[in-house]
Amino acid sequence: MILKNALGLSLACVLSTAPLAAQSNAPRTAPERTEYRETTRYADVVAFMESVASLAPRIHLTTFGYTLEGRALPLAVVGDVADASPEAVLRSGKTRVYLQGNIHAGEVEGKESLLMLLRDIAQGRHGEWLDSLVLLVAPIYNADGNERVSLTNRSAQHGPIGGMGQRPNAQGYDLNRDHMKLDSPEAHSLALLLQRYDPHVGLDLHTTNGTRHAYHLTYAPPLHPSTDSSIVRMLRGDWLPQVTRNIKQKHGWDYYYYGNLQGQGDARGWYTFDHRARFNNNYLGLRNRFAILSEAYSYATFQDRIAATSWFLEEVLDFARQHAGEIRRVVEQADRASLAGRTLPLRADFERAPEPVDILMGDVVEERNPYSGQVMLRRTDTRRVERMSEYGTFAPTLTERVPSAYYIPPAPRPTTPPQGGGFGGRNADPVADIVARLHAHGVRTVTLDAARTVQAERFRIEGQEVAEREFQGHRERTLTGAWQEAARMELPAGTVMIAMDQPLARLVFHLLEPQSDDGFAAWGLMDRLLEGAPEYPVLRVR
Repeated sequence: MILKNALGLSLACVLSTAPLAAQSNAPRTAPERTEYRETTRYADVVAFMESVASLAPRIHLTTFGYTLEGRALPLAVVGDVADASPEAVLRSGKTRVYLQGNIHAGEVEGKESLLMLLRDIAQGRHGEWLDSLVLLVAPIYNADGNERVSLTNRSAQHGPIGGMGQRPNAQGYDLNRDHMKLDSPEAHSLALLLQRYDPHVGLDLHTTNGTRHAYHLTYAPPLHPSTDSSIVRMLRGDWLPQVTRNIKQKHGWDYYYYGNLQGQGDARGWYTFDHRARFNNNYLGLRNRFAILSEAYSYATFQDRIAATSWFLEEVLDFARQHAGEIRRVVEQADRASLAGRTLPLRADFERAPEPVDILMGDVVEERNPYSGQVMLRRTDTRRVERMSEYGTFAPTLTERVPSAYYIPPAPRPTTPPQGGGFGGRNADPVADIVARLHAHGVRTVTLDAARTVQAERFRIEGQEVAEREFQGHRERTLTGAWQEAARMELPAGTVMIAMDQPLARLVFHLLEPQSDDGFAAWGLMDRLLEGAPEYPVLRVR
């Protein structure tokens, strides 16, 4: 169900056909109004979106969920569609592109660039995109974190000097680590959006710090080695290289694959980040979707970071328009592909590229925030070419064959009432909790209404290691062991079957395999079933 008018919009406002000539007072973002001292707050984001929607019949507003503190998450649906509903968007038959800003609310450039993009479209720019695309624009995903503005958040970042929001949401969770476990309302809301609108492409807009390089922006495709190879091949072989060339030709700025300078001796090189699907672009990849991470450079000025992000958005969307049909075909083929019997990675480590690469290193100078007195770093135009090894991809360290189905037998009912956070609390039915999380991702399941005998495998647990420190509200768990030879087993009524002939089979595999480095077991979500257990509670059929 779409939450109509949740932003206080009338249908007349959303579908206004006011002529552009009468729109001399187009809205401006907070950076534009304040000479780039401030970033846009939640109420102003909503007001800005209302204003541009009133100028353009192709911009339709709705919401796609809520934050922990009850803020509606605004969504602009941009295209030749009747309204903002998923039904209207899917009926268009066009390539759907999801644009997300502000998952880390101190990294504010994406939010500002997306608002400016909406204004550009309202004023008649980029009309050619909408011949083949529908845009789903979510400028302020971490809306609660956005409102926790402080001048000490990301203090080394070069502005906005009037402060910015915080990295986590109101729960204290990093939302860019929550895509597999789905502990936050925001992650649930995004999972619903992905199911209802089913975008073919997703862009997640960030700001990076760390290594002092000379790139204005770095980027990454899905990094999980289980991602469909056709998706990765198109992104690495055509899409991102073309964007990079166009930016250099048009604006003179250098963009490159995300990385940081790490390691010593032979291991020194340009390393990307984590391959696990808890990260947005890796998660979308396991859903068989094109995904691109954008990281503006933290030590460029706020104004330059917005420009770098905006130019990147424009080039990415130009490519999507030019290859809209091919993008849909690749996605549809990945959804139809049968995975049963194939071998996929469960764990992975950095893979060194065959040849060294030239990396542009840079310098920064120190400046003082005039309002807080804290040191900020500002990039200089220094560019030093350093040739080094590149670790931009991942090689499997543990693999497993994909089954044709998983079975989750019912667990004993808890004897005490639920306590604590998560889906149902610490004492909730752990099987019901796991199944609910699968459904939240959009996974299809079937509950057996009668006992069934199957030839199934059990996973024998040989070792368990639990992290000493809590992370994101959980102590991560590592299982070792092996699947045993299949045997006839009678499964009781109430057993949940997850067939692997469904589009989300890659995701299911990594959620349910016991040795997956980012699955339900790894996140500690099956602890009540695993403590002292000799066998993993989920069965599988080859």
